[in-house]
Amino acid sequence: MLHLKSLGYEVIAVAPFDYYSKRIREQGIEFKALSMDNKGTNPVKDSGLILRFMQLFLTVKPDCILSYTPKCNIYAAIAAGFLNYPIINNVSGLGTVFIRENLTTKIVKLLYIISLKKSVKIFFQNKDDLALFIEHGLVKEKLTGLLPGSGVDVHQFKPMPFSSPKTNFVFLLVARMLKDKGIIEFVNAARLLKSHYPYIECQLLGFLDAKNPTAISSAEMQAWVAEGVVNYLGVSDNVLDFLYLADCVVLPSYREGTPRSLLEAASVAKPIITTDAVGCREVVDDGINGYLCKPRCVDDLKAKMEKMLLLSEAERLQMGLKGREKILEQFDEKIVIDRYVDVIKQLK
Repeated sequence: MLHLKSLGYEVIAVAPFDYYSKRIREQGIEFKALSMDNKGTNPVKDSGLILRFMQLFLTVKPDCILSYTPKCNIYAAIAAGFLNYPIINNVSGLGTVFIRENLTTKIVKLLYIISLKKSVKIFFQNKDDLALFIEHGLVKEKLTGLLPGSGVDVHQFKPMPFSSPKTNFVFLLVARMLKDKGIIEFVNAARLLKSHYPYIECQLLGFLDAKNPTAISSAEMQAWVAEGVVNYLGVSDNVLDFLYLADCVVLPSYREGTPRSLLEAASVAKPIITTDAVGCREVVDDGINGYLCKPRCVDDLKAKMEKMLLLSEAERLQMGLKGREKILEQFDEKIVIDRYVDVIKQLK
């Protein structure tokens, strides 16, 4: 948004109102609040979103709409199609409904077919999601493009020039506290490891999302902390401080677009452990800048965490530096911004 603004475009941000709305306005970007049930999966209830988007678009009269998140990719795109406004979609991940195949999944696939018909460009954040959409006939291949996730600001997320000596070894997981992020597997692996290596610290950073059907409850989290298995750090807008103090960043997620937490971790030269799953595997070259483990497998996650723990400091440092190289070559956010600007310029 800030880059488009610097190029002279008028930028209007649209989202449900929350704590960050004020911060967007403070950056000089107009913000319009739009009510939306972010976590609901009932298409009938969500259909009213189409009318709200149509009303908004008729008021704003945009030259181009940039859409993110599943609900906006579906309902904003349907509204844009009705009104013949050009829309660029970003499929950043397929969410819970694609992890568990059910009736809702079939309805969502149908909605994607309807909504993406008139899109001028549909960006995907990993090859697997792109291939799935093409294979199921959800998009026209000629309209698709591949992005390196959301990219990462490599100037902000850069390696720390020095590190202070520590007596503990820190595994850090940064994510929303959802079962689909592999939180339970991480806790169980931590429990097994701490029985042999009591000096390790397994940290969780991210908000407890009570509205999500796969959310970890506050009671569960409190029980784990009381047991001494993990430390829950709550939420923070300054993840860098926690990344710098970590020895390894872990994300045993079942499926992702391309996880920003891993991009940021690799960018600050931290070795990574993540699952050999859609989106996650994009960030790790196994054995080079981290390790891949089997999804939903506590034993394999524990084995990879132990393997990381037993490396020498020099070996982990080398892994981290390889991760930084990978980010600079493949995941710099400038790549993402430039591809958006290219498409926008073609609309003139």
